[in-house]
Amino acid sequence: MNICLLNDSFPPVIDGVANVVMNYGRVLTGEHGDNVVVGTPRYPDAGYEGYPYRVIPYPSFDTTDFVKGYRTGNPLAIREIAQMAEFKPDIIHTHCPAASTIMARVLRRETGTPIIFTYHTKFDVDIARAVGEGFLKNETIKTMVSNIAACDDVWVVSEGAGENLRSLGYEGEYRVMNNGVDFPKGRVSQDLIKEVTAGYNLPEGIPVYLFVGRMMKYKGLPLIIDALKILFDKGVDFRMVFVGGGADAGQMQDKVKDLGINDKVIFTGPEHDREKLRAWNTRADLFLFPSVYDTNGIVVREAAACGLASVLIKGSCAAEGITHDRNGFVIEETPQSMAELLMSTAGDLGHLYEVGQHAMDEIYISWEDAVKVARDRYAELHELAAGGALGIRKHQSFENLMNSAAAVLNGTEKAFHAPVVFYDGMRENFEEFRSDLDEMRDEIKLNYIEKKVEFTEKIEEIKDNISENIEELKDEIGKWERK
Repeated sequence: MNICLLNDSFPPVIDGVANVVMNYGRVLTGEHGDNVVVGTPRYPDAGYEGYPYRVIPYPSFDTTDFVKGYRTGNPLAIREIAQMAEFKPDIIHTHCPAASTIMARVLRRETGTPIIFTYHTKFDVDIARAVGEGFLKNETIKTMVSNIAACDDVWVVSEGAGENLRSLGYEGEYRVMNNGVDFPKGRVSQDLIKEVTAGYNLPEGIPVYLFVGRMMKYKGLPLIIDALKILFDKGVDFRMVFVGGGADAGQMQDKVKDLGINDKVIFTGPEHDREKLRAWNTRADLFLFPSVYDTNGIVVREAAACGLASVLIKGSCAAEGITHDRNGFVIEETPQSMAELLMSTAGDLGHLYEVGQHAMDEIYISWEDAVKVARDRYAELHELAAGGALGIRKHQSFENLMNSAAAVLNGTEKAFHAPVVFYDGMRENFEEFRSDLDEMRDEIKLNYIEKKVEFTEKIEEIKDNISENIEELKDEIGKWERK
């Protein structure tokens, strides 16, 4: 099959959804022999070669200051849309409800190919963080939901994600399609663990707790730190390792220092080496993930791949499939509840190892297995579309589509993986252009002055030569007159 994957994030930006798209591309090409193209906003100086599939980067605006490292793609990039259309995709799979889905709808209009949308993230949380509560948030969510409803097949990564989508006003059907894990099942060697953790104070027999992911408060990081403070005050020894970077990293480090537990807590910064991440997951005794924001929590399955159990919030999406004290631990969303769980298990690391083994056996799913299920659905949709039974929504009001694009371009829509304002990006780009233009003008002016001086000197030199020649000519004329 020819499959087009669209997402607003991709290397050099790495996040959970970018990881999903990369693994879809890898497995579809490697395991199923499919032809894949990935459409994503272009980053300056980024290389898009070397992947087992073709990457089509399209023009983007610089909004990295506004959205902590993300650029905003232009969903109406006609040249790149034409390249994707020439690819003749059998399936268009978009992973972001903003620019990527607008582009997907334009591409569907060109090709008649069905669109699948996957709902990965509670984008209403990101929208509220970007624009605040009120009218703008509500109108932006309506536009996003309208974009999603225009797709031919809607997937969610968990039941909780589907409930969240419903709460935003989506009324259509959806199906749960689990994401996988690119960690192989099994613990890494002790030699690698020693190599990765060398230099950190991690005494044997002392429980090691781990968090891996973006350092954002809405991931439950303050709850973790407050729970650790309770342990510290109770005299329970521990080590806490935070692996990752993000907008709130500095604030969390300051909080740890203010509470006086900084000698118990380690911040490693971002780590992109997958084997080193496996080593941290193998070394730790418990994975702490009190997030009610995440719709799936791939990191929980990555921990399970290494035999590491997780502590999760009751009723959260990440806690789906978890049986308390069997293949993980479920707590209330309070520091006290987490502290009680950690204190009750700190003296029995062997039991944590057993629960981690159950997690490995019961909740782990590989990307190969996850993508196979998705690939089967691709084939079903393709057959339905080919037979005319799908009822592709390509004729849904194109005016509505253009209004969605206009909303992005006019700065009234702020998306979740790229909650950005095109106007701001255009203004920044114009300022850069004007600065370059000023430099060019100054350079031209300087060159003009230099050339003018050089030309004037040359004229004076010629005039002097002419004057000398005239005087010589006068002398010659005088001689002839006398003769």
